[in-house]
Amino acid sequence: MSTAATAHLVPLGLAAEQLHVSIKTIRRRIADGTISGYRVGRLIRVDLEELSRQLVIAIPSARRR
Repeated sequence: MSTAATAHLVPLGLAAEQLHVSIKTIRRRIADGTISGYRVGRLIRVDLEELSRQLVIAIPSARRR
């Protein structure tokens, strides 16, 4: 079974809204290979989980405990 078949694919607009980024940002990340885009007919979809893993990055704290 391919990754695309098991992924929860969503439209670019919904993905952008969920992560509070622009659709243009998501398109750039697909173009540079950071995330995978999937064409369904003429529409482009992304895996929301993959997008979250690749774009959401923790910022380390300046304080050490």
